[in-house]
Amino acid sequence: MSDNLPPLQTLRAFEAAARRLSMTLAAEELHLTHGAISRQIKSLEDDLGVPLFHRLTRRVELTEVGQSFYGTVTRLLSELGREAEEIRRRSDTNRLVISCGISFASKWLTPRLHRLMAGHPHLDVHLEVTDADIDFSSGHVDVALRYGAGQYPYASAERVMNEYVSPVCSPYYREKMGGLQRIEDIARCQLIHEIGMLTTWERWFAAMRLPFPGTRGPGYSHGSMSIDAAIQGAGVVLGRSVLVAEDLTAGRLVSLFPQAKLDVEWGYDLLYRTGNRDHPKVAVVRNWIDGEVRLFSGLEPQRWSLSQRKETRP
Repeated sequence: MSDNLPPLQTLRAFEAAARRLSMTLAAEELHLTHGAISRQIKSLEDDLGVPLFHRLTRRVELTEVGQSFYGTVTRLLSELGREAEEIRRRSDTNRLVISCGISFASKWLTPRLHRLMAGHPHLDVHLEVTDADIDFSSGHVDVALRYGAGQYPYASAERVMNEYVSPVCSPYYREKMGGLQRIEDIARCQLIHEIGMLTTWERWFAAMRLPFPGTRGPGYSHGSMSIDAAIQGAGVVLGRSVLVAEDLTAGRLVSLFPQAKLDVEWGYDLLYRTGNRDHPKVAVVRNWIDGEVRLFSGLEPQRWSLSQRKETRP
């Protein structure tokens, strides 16, 4: 098969000249002489047995065959380049790719990530923010952090943190509503909802043995968005304890009734490819996030450790 393939350098010369419709510009791009580009393309045309360009006085144009061949060459060179880059990336022991859910990344992980980089300056850390399912078989992502029930197909998972929810709002909104001294006062507030959250306002009112007001309020697809709405004074939100911690400390939010809390069914999990628990990159993240969780939770080192969960399959 290889005997039928044109030399790679002739294909690169052809692609550049066809894309720019200029032998001169192609030569500049590839750091060759005009004559070298012309010879390589002539060699390619001789090999194929057809002209690929119409050579005009001051420019070139692709022939009909050249246009068709250009599409094929462009596609194959692009695929080859992407595959080569993927192989380089997989062999790069210094590149660490962490995939993280949107809300957890913006409210908890990102403000702490600089300590991972400072502690491991040899690592080239990349954070990919997405809530999409992770396919570790591609080798693109080293570890992932997800908010879920702890069951992940074809991946090993360790619970990092659980959380609870309780009512929070901005200082401005609390003052606007007269101080909100009694838990019953929540019923007359604008309620902010996180769409898809299992622990809803209706469940919270039921747990507090209060009638659910049933009033409408804005809904947001991500916890970080609902929290930001509360910071802007839009109403009261059931703040997820992990996500609102920094905003409470900074005074952007206030906790109305800290004791009126509900545990959340889901939690934050560290995911990695099954069998990779002791891989150097995974170990770095496991140890680092273990320390961060201890700092965040105010726990002594010996009181906290990540516990590995068994792999689950659909």
